[in-house]
Amino acid sequence: MYIREQLTTDIKARVARAVEAAREAGDFDIAAMPEIMLEIPREKQFGEYSTNIAMQLPKQAHKAPKVIAEAIVRHVDTEGSLIDNVSIAGPGFINFKLKAEWLSAAVNDVLEKGDDYGRTDGNAGKTYNLEFVSANPTGPMHIGNARGGAIGDILAETAAWTGYDVTREFYVNDAGNQIAKFGDSLDARFLELMGEPVTFPEDGYQGEDITNHMANFIENAGGKDACAKYLDMSADERKAVFVDYALEINLAGMQADMARYGVHYDVWFSEQSLYDDGEIEHALDLLKAKGAVYEKEGALWFKTTDYGCEKDDVLIRANGLPTYFMGDIAYHLNKLVTRKFDRAVNVWGADHHGHIARLKAAMQAAGVDPDRLEIVIMQLVRLIKNGEPYRMSKRKGKALGLSDLLDMCGTDVARVFFNLRSPDSHFDFDLDLALTNSNDNPVFYIQYAHARITSILRQMTDDVNTTATPDLSLLTAPEERDLMTLISDLPETIITAEAKMDPSRITHYAIDLASAFHTFYNACRVRVDDADLMHARVTLITAAKQVLKNVLTILGVDAPDRM
Repeated sequence: MYIREQLTTDIKARVARAVEAAREAGDFDIAAMPEIMLEIPREKQFGEYSTNIAMQLPKQAHKAPKVIAEAIVRHVDTEGSLIDNVSIAGPGFINFKLKAEWLSAAVNDVLEKGDDYGRTDGNAGKTYNLEFVSANPTGPMHIGNARGGAIGDILAETAAWTGYDVTREFYVNDAGNQIAKFGDSLDARFLELMGEPVTFPEDGYQGEDITNHMANFIENAGGKDACAKYLDMSADERKAVFVDYALEINLAGMQADMARYGVHYDVWFSEQSLYDDGEIEHALDLLKAKGAVYEKEGALWFKTTDYGCEKDDVLIRANGLPTYFMGDIAYHLNKLVTRKFDRAVNVWGADHHGHIARLKAAMQAAGVDPDRLEIVIMQLVRLIKNGEPYRMSKRKGKALGLSDLLDMCGTDVARVFFNLRSPDSHFDFDLDLALTNSNDNPVFYIQYAHARITSILRQMTDDVNTTATPDLSLLTAPEERDLMTLISDLPETIITAEAKMDPSRITHYAIDLASAFHTFYNACRVRVDDADLMHARVTLITAAKQVLKNVLTILGVDAPDRM
């Protein structure tokens, strides 16, 4: 149990006993004990913890919050605890100032747990499926996929650090209209390259990758003469051949791009498999059995309005083909029913926001708790260079690809920059800033802190008696205490980031920790004449280095020893 967890558990128990003691003493009377909440005050003078318990009791106790607070404080027993003093502020906040040694315990936590510092087991034994990116395999990944990749991978990592058994999943959209359009585009470029008259589909994919696919196909097949046989096939037969060929290449490219980006999926789930394995029919039968489906105008409809949505939705068209929504229902039932994940979390673009309610409605209709399905909505990102936005059009083949972005700024920068804002915030990716090696660049700033500590420790290898126990009580400077306090915050930061599904909290923690170290370094010399103080400071920065390494590991970013 981390020091923060020990403290909060202990203080809550002491407050509860104090409330009960005050009630028994006749200071006030209450029928039920509310949940005791602790928070960290924004102002340092108010101590390390505060509770508003006195402001939750006036209706029961029929007394003013401050009077209640005074009664509680009189009965708080601090014997044998790390509580230094208890005070009242404002209308009735009860504040707890801690003894200095609690910070020493935080540093010792780090030294004891090492690479595992920050890991907790509150979600141990639970399974967690995180599906993210899931770009159509009809072309290269673009900058929107890049943001989704960074957000999703760090979300998965924070979940793993809280104890979840995490499965990272990519949903391959290898069926439906997009694939049909892909086949039309490939076929048109093939005919064009073969010298046949052709009108390119208006809504086709016009990127150079389509032309390159078919040029390579013709070359690999032995040239135009060898490919003449494909002209004798029906258009549908040709398209099937071309789609199989190009999809295999595109998927291999996607896997390579994501691996380069530091994202490694456990599952690449084929949409087509839902049709091949009978999952579509199974899901439809389940909804029919629950009475959630009806027929109208030759089509099968889901009673979406029965679950609070504005309109019903088609599941099976009049021509017998399932809609995308039907496939999505089958896919999520596969995750939650067939594979029995405790939680299924999806990272979606903002344009899918309207799809959430009806998908959750379908889960509820099928007898699945809709709260087991959670959606993280990701807003758009703009790439800015020289103060101007890049203009991008995927259909025209002018989108900046993920691989292009990584060529320009590298994996570390991309992963951190895409997590500088919460997923639901619009974000401008400043390429000029990303390419600078200065403290204005948060990636450089964080990594430099780790490299600087490594350099200090390397130079001081023979100066400190590391076999002795350091006296951390000597660390009394405000900058030392601030650094130790921030070190203590990592486990709770990870827990909160996972609970809020906001990986940007990890990024900002890393920036804050680097800032706290740089401030400490500028104010407190590590190499000093006092051997005991020097040993304590070396111990502190050793812990800070470990925490920086751990948080950079969560971000999927390198922790360099030199820069």
